Amino acid sequence: MLTHHRRPVCLSLISTDLPLWSKIETAATLYQKDKDRFHVLLSQAPFPNPDVQQEINRPLAPGEKKGLLWLELSPYRAIMTMQGNGRIGYRHFWERGVYGMSRYWLQSETQDSHGSFRLRNFTRSLVLKGQPLPEHLRIEYELWSDRLRLGSYVLSLEIHH
Repeated sequence: MLTHHRRPVCLSLISTDLPLWSKIETAATLYQKDKDRFHVLLSQAPFPNPDVQQEINRPLAPGEKKGLLWLELSPYRAIMTMQGNGRIGYRHFWERGVYGMSRYWLQSETQDSHGSFRLRNFTRSLVLKGQPLPEHLRIEYELWSDRLRLGSYVLSLEIHH
């Protein structure tokens, strides 16, 4: 039986070797699929437009869309999909000790111009804690393009009860 809970969450992505850090604090809906499988849905603010001065909590401009982040969690693997933003979409697959796929879809302002590309990620660590509902997810991974390492990253999800 599918059950759901509304919870405050904090999702962060940190690069351990590049000056990259991103954090989202919002409410999310946590769906329990079965004993060890969960879905977490949350809104992602639009990506910054370099031509516009960004302000925290500013209203969306006409045509600007929020994205939907969808995480599928289990103690063995995690999948994160971002869709609906209008400019970029992505899907990451992580499984401990495995080279997973990270795929990105890019769209420009014109309808005809879009593309996609794939990167590999190697998951060094995937830890999901909390019973009966998850409270913390931590994924440590490396991102690769062919034989070129693009950095090491830590994705952390805190689910507050």
